[in-house]
Amino acid sequence: MTSADYKIQPYSNETEIISIRPVRAVLSVVLIVVIVLDVVGNVLLILSVFRNSKLRNTGNFLVVNLSVSDLLIAVYHYPLTLRAMFFDGWTLAFHHCFASGFIMALSVVGADFSITVIAINRYFYICHSKIYSRIFNVKLTCCWLGLIWFFTFLALIPHIFFNTLQYDPRIYSCTLAQTVSLEFTFAAVIIHFVFPIIIVVVCYLRIWSLAVAAKNRVSQGSKEKLRAHALKHFFSIFVVFVIFAFCWGPMNFIGLAIAISPNKVAPNIPFWLFCLSYYMAYFNSCLNGVLYGVLNQKFQKEYIKIFMSLCTVFCAHVKR
Repeated sequence: MTSADYKIQPYSNETEIISIRPVRAVLSVVLIVVIVLDVVGNVLLILSVFRNSKLRNTGNFLVVNLSVSDLLIAVYHYPLTLRAMFFDGWTLAFHHCFASGFIMALSVVGADFSITVIAINRYFYICHSKIYSRIFNVKLTCCWLGLIWFFTFLALIPHIFFNTLQYDPRIYSCTLAQTVSLEFTFAAVIIHFVFPIIIVVVCYLRIWSLAVAAKNRVSQGSKEKLRAHALKHFFSIFVVFVIFAFCWGPMNFIGLAIAISPNKVAPNIPFWLFCLSYYMAYFNSCLNGVLYGVLNQKFQKEYIKIFMSLCTVFCAHVKR
């Protein structure tokens, strides 16, 4: 398969030909902003955990793993998508397209499974604090991280056999071709998105019910204060989950609809809706690092310290 196979086909509709350049320009700007925010936000989060001993706990190690997942897509997939926009088509060899699509899938599934394990972690930390240290000590947390990536790679093996990672000229990306194998598309949406979302929702509903019960108690001991502190941290990761579901939901539901009724759904999906669903999903990768800096005071303070340190180094360099 040559790079010519990936060239964008001409539009038959004249209005679409006129509108494609401004659309491409807007998408390029959006993607550049996403890349910058993704790299800066997630690098700040990772540095914060490793710089501050108070942030180095098993729960935040899982958050760091989520940031690593988000960084994967920013350092390889997004730049190649941006390149395709600049050249108005895919001009690289097939193996670059496959690698780009595979890393995108690796990042997405890894992030999805990471969010699931984070929810399980918070569930045990708040609802079953007595056994939390036995399930999420440092050693077992490393095992959890290993399982996340093991199942992530396992989930991506079918891509090799079904040849589902292909260039889509509508979004200038190598991604899952939803109509290549309807069975695989259906299974991917269920396993990669729906099933993890159900687990996360169940965990967070249990935490929420406990929070409501604790709030209704007249007196609270030290244990309740610990829960209140934990619930503040829970709020930030809950917002991360809600935004993740909101950003990735449209693309997954479109894929599910196509898998269920391809002849009726696929031809009738508007171009703008398809693009919007993908770029909403892309935008999510840059939000996690930013959200922790905004919603979590400990991360916020550490972000400021890192910025101040960088400013000090920069000013010292300029004075020389």
